[in-house]
Amino acid sequence: MEINLISDTVTKPSPEMLQAMFNAKVGDDVFKQDPTVNAFEKMVADLFGMEAALFFPSGTMANQTAIKLNTNPGDQIICDKWSHIHLYEAGGASFNSGVNFNLLDGQRGMITAEQVASGINDPEFYHAPLSKMVSIENTTNKGGGACYDIAELQKIKQVCVDNNLKYHLDGARLWNALVAKKQHPKQYGVLFDTISVCFSKGLGAPIGSVLVSDAETMHKALRIRKIFGGNMRQSGYLAAAGIFALQNNINRLEDDHRRAKELGQLLQQLPWVANVSPIETNIVIFEVKKPLTEKQVIDTLKAKGILISSMGQGKLRMVTHLDYKQVLHEYVLENLGKVQF
Repeated sequence: MEINLISDTVTKPSPEMLQAMFNAKVGDDVFKQDPTVNAFEKMVADLFGMEAALFFPSGTMANQTAIKLNTNPGDQIICDKWSHIHLYEAGGASFNSGVNFNLLDGQRGMITAEQVASGINDPEFYHAPLSKMVSIENTTNKGGGACYDIAELQKIKQVCVDNNLKYHLDGARLWNALVAKKQHPKQYGVLFDTISVCFSKGLGAPIGSVLVSDAETMHKALRIRKIFGGNMRQSGYLAAAGIFALQNNINRLEDDHRRAKELGQLLQQLPWVANVSPIETNIVIFEVKKPLTEKQVIDTLKAKGILISSMGQGKLRMVTHLDYKQVLHEYVLENLGKVQF
């Protein structure tokens, strides 16, 4: 038996999702003639109360498209130092758009309106890059699945309005935040200029993210997706998985959150664990006591069929997900409690 807690991206489509994919009506999406893709994009746009949406093969490409839409070469993006667009998109912002970052020292990957305001360069000071865009990540990946309060996001929005800044949301795990905070997508649609949401993490689809915005912006995004090589043909088979995920897999995220918190509660009691970061959603980050190493823990758990990942500097990560069922959870809890070093 192998229990994979490395990421929530490891899920495979359920038989029911596969059946929905098999039954999809498809066309050529490059000509916007795939009815399932068109329906999926409209569904996501309507969910956020926004005008239009575009289906992408990855969240990275969706984010990179948003950066391209919202900036010019030489501009600066304001974001947290742990942001995915900075750390985990292979330098794409500089490669694709010629922009740099003002990295703020937030709390668990979350920044405040006050920090954003203090991070804006004077537009008349031509020696410095022009602050053009603020990017928020919710939930925060490296921050352990932390969720923003909507009130703080509203304050940041006002800073953006006052300073003519574009406002982007990297919502790769936004579904988790919506469930944890009991929020509605339209609360985000009224705030952000562009939002990317992922379907291959918590919602269990095999591939795909969607970018939403106003109709004019998304029309421009068509060209950028083409430049980035993101056009797909009969992608309705993949869009059907996204539709199924929206209709069936959002509310059950509560199970992932509960199991993550139960893992955290157990870890806090183990003598070889130094500390456990606060757990709000489905990501568990913990540190081990020295001289114990990350590799020792990973190898010991792997021998028991439990796969977890390293985040460096003594930190380890577990991520609960759709395929991590209760019976597997009970096995992990039992065996984790027996581990000794």
